[in-house]
Amino acid sequence: MKQTTLKKAVVLEDIGVHSGKPARLTIHPAEANSGHTFLRTNLENGRERLIDARHSAVAATELQTVISDGNGASIATIEHCLSALAGLGIDNALIEIDGPEVPILDGSAARFVEAIDSVGIVTLSKSRKVLKVLKTVRVEMGSAWAELVPASSGFRLDVEIDFENRMIGRQRRVFDMSPAAYRRDIARARTFGFMRDVEKLWKAGFARGASLENTIAVDEERIVNPEGLRFTDEFVRHKLLDAVGDLSLAGATLQGTYRAYMPGHKLNFKMLEALFADRTAYSYSDTATKREPQYEHGRAEVFISASAYAADMS
Repeated sequence: MKQTTLKKAVVLEDIGVHSGKPARLTIHPAEANSGHTFLRTNLENGRERLIDARHSAVAATELQTVISDGNGASIATIEHCLSALAGLGIDNALIEIDGPEVPILDGSAARFVEAIDSVGIVTLSKSRKVLKVLKTVRVEMGSAWAELVPASSGFRLDVEIDFENRMIGRQRRVFDMSPAAYRRDIARARTFGFMRDVEKLWKAGFARGASLENTIAVDEERIVNPEGLRFTDEFVRHKLLDAVGDLSLAGATLQGTYRAYMPGHKLNFKMLEALFADRTAYSYSDTATKREPQYEHGRAEVFISASAYAADMS
């Protein structure tokens, strides 16, 4: 398999779900072996900073995944954008953003997928870098757990959730990664949260851009959103969506099976930490070295705007 990138740049604009601050995000094509890299612009004194989308750059995992350069530049809620890129099999992209948090859009990865599909994907000359899981690695957080298990080919996710709230209950879904399946089964699954937690989140500085426009709001006896659910098991599908994005921070296409019970951003991150802590647990099928991404500023081909959206409170 060869590496890929976008044919043209796309632009998406909205507020951040937690910060409530506006941001304009442009996904640029990038050269082979560039990987996924964020370019944070509009910093103090006009500074710009590149931040690799790698697990080693993760700075926080509470209700979102945040990466940082360690010198004051950070980007929050990166998981939905990265999930779309990984789900569509895009190996290389430069993600330019002028605010502190990725636009929330509709709370899923659907708008990212639509924007990318509108310009298309191009195949590059270099071979895809694959990270092969060689032995089972497991992490636990209380009753929650996750493990990466070897597989002869491909990447499978097997995720289960179990909530006391009867509107969610126990759900499990097994997903074999492919662009077609991702578009059909995962991309449209929205984040969700509980009405009882809203005030607590606001006091903690989260969900300042939240509304019913995207989040599935769950009360004790009902789904608050008048349109209802997009899937009967939309909750576990969104957990799969987040896991695809978080695990893409491995920096290469995974070959293995990810099994998890009640995962969240922190557990997904700890899974990567545990994998890379054991050099005997993985190998690469290609030894290509990472290069700085090349891009051109200019008028993007696609523009998508949205109003205020809601928090990843799950």
